[in-house]
Amino acid sequence: MSKIEEFRRERARLNELLDLYGNKTTKRFLNLDTNTYQEGALSAKFKELLGLTASMVLRCDDCITYHLDRCMQEGVTDEEVIETLNIALIVGGSIVIPHLRRAIDTWVKLKV
Repeated sequence: MSKIEEFRRERARLNELLDLYGNKTTKRFLNLDTNTYQEGALSAKFKELLGLTASMVLRCDDCITYHLDRCMQEGVTDEEVIETLNIALIVGGSIVIPHLRRAIDTWVKLKV
């Protein structure tokens, strides 16, 4: 099983647990998160790129993988990903570099 498939399966498994054990507050937050990334004044594609930037700056590898996966589903190009990662690098500074490396590796794996 690829790293991406493993990530997707584990995320789905954990979401099932969260759905089972989460209370009203948890479920409301998750609903808000889901709805935030829906088409609106900004496209879902653009919102995923924004989510990717924030995840890079916050240095959350799970979030980076998730947003890269969603970016792939939304038809984001290599050039759009690289420009987005560069914005995160400028905002976050050199501490983002390890996440930048892993993000590019993940993006390449998603393309296979």
